[in-house]
Amino acid sequence: MRRRDFITLLGGVAVACPQAARAQQPTMPVIGFLHPGSPEANAKFVAGFRKGLGESGYVEGRNVAIEFRWAHGDSGRLPELAADLIRRPVTVIVTLGSIAAALAAKAATTTIPIVFGAGADPVQAGLVVSLNRPGGNVTGVSSMNSGLGAKQLGLLHQLLHRDARFAVLVNPGNPQIQSVITDVQVAAAAMGQQLEILTAATKHDISPAFSDAVQKRTDALLISADPLFTNRPVQLATLAARHAMPTVYALREFAEGGGLMSYGSNFTDLFRQAGTYTGRVLKGEKPADLPILQATKFELIVNLQTAEALGLDVPPTLLALADEVIE
Repeated sequence: MRRRDFITLLGGVAVACPQAARAQQPTMPVIGFLHPGSPEANAKFVAGFRKGLGESGYVEGRNVAIEFRWAHGDSGRLPELAADLIRRPVTVIVTLGSIAAALAAKAATTTIPIVFGAGADPVQAGLVVSLNRPGGNVTGVSSMNSGLGAKQLGLLHQLLHRDARFAVLVNPGNPQIQSVITDVQVAAAAMGQQLEILTAATKHDISPAFSDAVQKRTDALLISADPLFTNRPVQLATLAARHAMPTVYALREFAEGGGLMSYGSNFTDLFRQAGTYTGRVLKGEKPADLPILQATKFELIVNLQTAEALGLDVPPTLLALADEVIE
């Protein structure tokens, strides 16, 4: 072989080797993250999701990518956003904070794995066949917050320690709305207390709902665990303070931000658990074989500063039940 031909051959090998190496590198998996709210209101929860991913060995930008799709409070956009993720395409779809988002994803695909995180009963909502063996392409985590209305109403009654007129704020567009209303109505009847049902279907309906509560001489308000409300802690806390309305919420972030009281599961941990489940799916486990994780611990947070501003004397028995008291 002539020297010139030998050098040319070596050069061809040198060029071909990097190309071959690049061709053999595995494609980075992509997580499609579908949420009914906004990134600003959910930064803490997304951090929890990333933490769960990290516990499973996945770090965004290093060995996994995340495509975010936010509905910014307009649940009507969820089917369109889910379809957009499928066209991307993505390896797995994660829907946190909303049964509606999970249902939109499930309606859009029967093959791409879906990991959800929501407060409603996933079996009752039609997401999965059973909690232990979900079947299909869906699994996830349930905070169980949607079923805590009766307990939250009882805590409000214990706080006021007198006969009172209560109200519950619900989103009529929530597919689980009737079970939420029935639970609190039964609880109010058992306590011999009056209960008003207030509705808000959009963010523009929330302020009028508070005004309606005042007109009906409501003594205390329960905010149901709906994405429309959980994504608006500042607006709700401001309205409750403006109308001097004792209010209980599902998420601890509300009490930490100036709300009177919260009772529910830890939403940040819910997102973390969804992150670990997403990691397991990325490693090849089938959603059908991963049982639905359910929250087992619920936290009571009481904000004494807000209670004092409202002129409320929190009973020692209620303080003794609190997991955290903000002073």
